[in-house]
This record gives sequence, structure tokens and C-alpha cells, in this order.
Amino acid sequence: MNEWQERTELLLGDKIERIREANVLVIGLGGVGAMAAEILCRSGIGQMTIADGDTVHESNINRQFIATQNTVGKSKAEELGKRFLNINPNLKLNVINDFIPDEKMADLLKSDEFDYIIDAIDTIAPKVSLIYNAFKLQIPIISSMGAGGRIDPSKVMVSDISKSFNCPLARSVRKRLHKMKVYKGVKVVFSSEISNKDSLVFVEEKNKKTSLGTISYLPAIFGIYAASEVIRDLIKD
Repeated sequence: MNEWQERTELLLGDKIERIREANVLVIGLGGVGAMAAEILCRSGIGQMTIADGDTVHESNINRQFIATQNTVGKSKAEELGKRFLNINPNLKLNVINDFIPDEKMADLLKSDEFDYIIDAIDTIAPKVSLIYNAFKLQIPIISSMGAGGRIDPSKVMVSDISKSFNCPLARSVRKRLHKMKVYKGVKVVFSSEISNKDSLVFVEEKNKKTSLGTISYLPAIFGIYAASEVIRDLIKD
């Protein structure tokens, strides 16, 4: 037994081996994705690919734990990669410091034998492409919907995308998936709280035109929910 995994093994017993043998892809390393990836890392996941082409911005500091005054301007993927290997040196980690365009999503999913995917992309086209290709390839996926503009953690839940509501991002994703003949069978984490539209601002960032106000804990809760679904599905009998 690895001493740092002692408490997890006490809880899960032999099922911890399923986590150690699993290979998970996490795309999007903002407040949601970074937290989800860290939870997986600390659970003892054996292999993980993390992907994001963004750098740390000062505006990330309020909610992304990798974001500090010392990491502003640095690669999110590379900084998280160093952090994760410091947590678990035995982790087989693949770091992709790049944005994955929608037309290359299928190639990425076919590049390895992933047991699960966490989608934390906040740009609609690659997000829908990732979900659609995972669905088509029958790779289990949980997709994060919108965490911005909300403050109530009790409204966060997991359901099939067909049952999500009060989420403009989920509505947009559903519409695009419907055009691809996908109506259900995609697990999502979302909030039923109506977002605060007064917190919307326009931004000039790569792949992003608008941004909603966020609070420190909401994206983290989304990430924890997503990671917990992955872990519990991996160990499920």
C-alpha cells in the first residue's frame, strides 16, 4: 500500500485497483476541469491526459487553484502537470498544451484507450464535437455545463443532458446535438439556478467573447461532481 493512498484504500478496498488501472482524459483546465483533474489525481488514477492551450490570467485567481501571482502568464496544462506529478510521481501523465479544434477531436479520442472523459471546455464548437465523438465511440463522458453567474451550491446536480434545465449553455449544446441525432445518453453536471445576467461582460480573449461573473467555490463544486461520477462509475460493480 502506498502510504499517501492509505485512507482511500481503507474506504475502497480492492476496488482501488480499478482506479489505478484507469485512463482518463480531461479537456479544459479552468475552474472546473483543473479541480476535476486534481480530484482524480488524488484518488490514485493510473493514467491521465490533460489538455488546455490557455495560460493563467490574473482574473483566474479568484477560482482556479493553479492561478497565483507567480503563475500568471504560464501554461495551465504544464503548471498542473508539475503539480500532479508532485502529488503522485507514478502517474502516467500526458500533457497537451494546446487547444483542440473540433475537427481534430475524433483523432484525439482515437489516440489512446480512454476509460472516461471529463469535458470542461467552455467554447461551444469543440465542446459539442467532443461530446458527439465520445458518444459515437461509446466512451463514457461527463460534460460540465455553465457554472458562471451562480452562487448556490445546492442547485448543482448530475443528470442526462436531456433533463438539464435553466442552463443556456446546456440548451445550446442540446440544440447542436439534436442536429446530430443525439438526444440523450450524455451525462452532465449543471446548475438549476438561473444565472445572474447582470454579471455578463464582453471580453476579448482567444476562443471567448463573453464571460460571466464567478465565485470561488461554484466551478470547484462542478469539478468535484464530475470527478466523483468518474470514480464511482469506475468502481461500480
